[in-house]
Amino acid sequence: MDRIKVLVVDDESRMRKLVRDFLEREGFRVLEAKDGVEAMEFFYSDKEIALLILDVMMPNMDGWQVCREVRQTSDVPIIMLTARSDERDELQGFELGVDEYISKPFSPKILVARVTAILRRSNALDAGQAVDAGGISIDRSAHQVKIDGREIELSYKEFELLSYFVENQGIALSREKILNNVWNYDYFGDARTIDTHVKKLRSKLGEKGNYIRTIWGMGYKFEVEER
Repeated sequence: MDRIKVLVVDDESRMRKLVRDFLEREGFRVLEAKDGVEAMEFFYSDKEIALLILDVMMPNMDGWQVCREVRQTSDVPIIMLTARSDERDELQGFELGVDEYISKPFSPKILVARVTAILRRSNALDAGQAVDAGGISIDRSAHQVKIDGREIELSYKEFELLSYFVENQGIALSREKILNNVWNYDYFGDARTIDTHVKKLRSKLGEKGNYIRTIWGMGYKFEVEER
């Protein structure tokens, strides 16, 4: 990780420290702001900020105001954090151009996974960088997957499906969301095609196929088993 800068904005110092510690552990450089006003000062003075993590409820200038102002001049990815689980808030966030919406309390590991996935989509992370998860190594530039150092052959969709799972590890993914992201939004086929591809993918991954867990009635979750 080449010290990519992430701006964390939250009026709670403990929350900022929690997020900072997990991000820095993964090699990110973290800037902290205690409110929206300070966040905008950072944002205007530092053009290397690659992503913002914004709390919604803050004094002086809340997360919505920050998002509106940032979007006037920049498409930098934004993750919103909120203690409220309100569909109206979530819809408002996406209308303002928020890339991800995460409700408190949340897993810091999941937040880091979302940061990594968003930055990879925005090309802030080197697309050729190999991604490793529990002995599975994915090299997107070479379109290559290795299991404990041994290369395996995957079809194009199997490769894309595995990449999507790994980039979103620990997150429960509905079949609809998988279709939208792996088969694209214009795909109107039967969602059971996902089950077929998952079955084949699990087989090719061998024991590590167990990392792909079925969430009954919903979809799947990729989770590396702790040793």
